[in-house]
Amino acid sequence: MTRLPDTIDATEALLAGQGYVAARALATVVFLALKLGKPLFLEGEAGTGKTEIAKTLAAALGRRLIRLQCYEGLDAASAVAEWNFAAQMIAIRTAEAQGGADRDALKTELFTEDYLIARPLLEAMRPQPGGAPVLLIDELDRTDEPFEAFLLEALSDFQVTIPELGTIRAPEPPIVILTSNRTREVHDALKRRCLYHWVDYPTFDRELQILHSRAPEAKETLSREIVAFVQKLRSEDLFKKPGVAETIDWAKCLLALDVIALSPEVISDTLGAILKYQDDIQKLHGSEAKRLLDEVRRDLTPA
Repeated sequence: MTRLPDTIDATEALLAGQGYVAARALATVVFLALKLGKPLFLEGEAGTGKTEIAKTLAAALGRRLIRLQCYEGLDAASAVAEWNFAAQMIAIRTAEAQGGADRDALKTELFTEDYLIARPLLEAMRPQPGGAPVLLIDELDRTDEPFEAFLLEALSDFQVTIPELGTIRAPEPPIVILTSNRTREVHDALKRRCLYHWVDYPTFDRELQILHSRAPEAKETLSREIVAFVQKLRSEDLFKKPGVAETIDWAKCLLALDVIALSPEVISDTLGAILKYQDDIQKLHGSEAKRLLDEVRRDLTPA
């Protein structure tokens, strides 16, 4: 287990050691979240590296990563714990077959941790080898307001309540990262319990750094063209703009094809790596790809 960083610079270095190139503002809020033991709420477009922060912290600190993937209809039972009804029924039938079962004793025995299936929130409240885990509550905006209200207890006091067992409090608060793609607004009551940061698309220089870190085998000229082209795409009228994850994926695809420089034909053939909607892909076929590539090369040419 690695000690928590004691400065912002140390936080930047910790993240960089795992290949995550963080802006100073992001490194600052991560440092404060670790220092103060507060949940960190990261909001921004999909593919900007929000989820990766939690993965990076877990790897860098030597902590277990526990992920709660949010979805519409997620409820407390699915997030905290569920009873193993199949095992309980087997125990009941076994006791009945043996005869003379004490119903009250059996009822008490059936609602113990032996028959409990722990879900991410309960797991995060339990002691873990190597210290408190990193709890990632991913894409919170996919859930509904009742689930947000339920989370208030967990994030305020780092505890969860199971009616049959009572309240379970974390001996050491987990490192909590919440993410949202802002498909809807998350309630202020939840945000107030967290430190907040908007994770934006990176600048050209930072995205180039990220690409060097994640695809170091790419030549400098190709890397600069890739980043400049993706940045140019984000200024176009697209249904879904490509994130940093798509930049990295595209670079790896081009390397797998032994591409040394972009061309309109290569771009058209590999658009599925950076654009995920047919309408967007259709806009970039043919002369549009060449137009954007010409603009990119003009921008990259020294004055």
